[in-house]
Amino acid sequence: MCGKFTAMASWSDVVDFSQAFSATSGEGENDRSVTFKVMNELAVITFDREAGKRRVIPMRWGYPRRGNWRAPDPIHARSETIDSKPTFAKAFKNAQRGIVLVKTFNEGKQISPKVTEQHTIMLGDEPAGAIAFLFDQFAISEMPVPLRACVMVTVPANDLIRSLTTEHAESDRMPAFLANDDWATWLGESDATSEQAEACLRTVEGIKWTMTKEERAAKTKRVKPTVSDPGGLF
Repeated sequence: MCGKFTAMASWSDVVDFSQAFSATSGEGENDRSVTFKVMNELAVITFDREAGKRRVIPMRWGYPRRGNWRAPDPIHARSETIDSKPTFAKAFKNAQRGIVLVKTFNEGKQISPKVTEQHTIMLGDEPAGAIAFLFDQFAISEMPVPLRACVMVTVPANDLIRSLTTEHAESDRMPAFLANDDWATWLGESDATSEQAEACLRTVEGIKWTMTKEERAAKTKRVKPTVSDPGGLF
């Protein structure tokens, strides 16, 4: 299940798909590739119905866990039950739906019960992908304003992601990527029904995505410092 992705820093204020590419044409800080994980603050594209335009709103990835709002649970919403599961149904039908632009995303391969091998999926010729998210607000007694939090919508995995299945775990889910033409429907900009919005959530097949194993940096063993070799102190 996806728990990490990358995006360009310049996409943090992009509200339209066509802007995502011109926004990275400059040099410097905005060209950085940034990694986002669960509990990070994401730049979520939403539709402001009162203003009649799209906005980018920062939200925490992961709804607050019951009894401990600092922990994330859940972080994903299954497309098949997004309109019926109590945790998500109200937000979905109220068009509390957003989009997050990504450059790559990660999926895990369960090598053993305690070891997961991370794989990075590149989107081929696509300079960016648009993942569907759902969001809500939560009143937290320790916070002066409600917590804005979001969850990633998932769909059944395609052949590439299913290839990560092992005897220890099946890789059966992947992020719900939206087609360019489905943005308005998903965000609730048009008069589309909830059923039409749900129809935007499809498994992406027949594409030129590639996948590589994520190599972990080797750990350097610290040595005990001595008078002749004080380097171990640092």
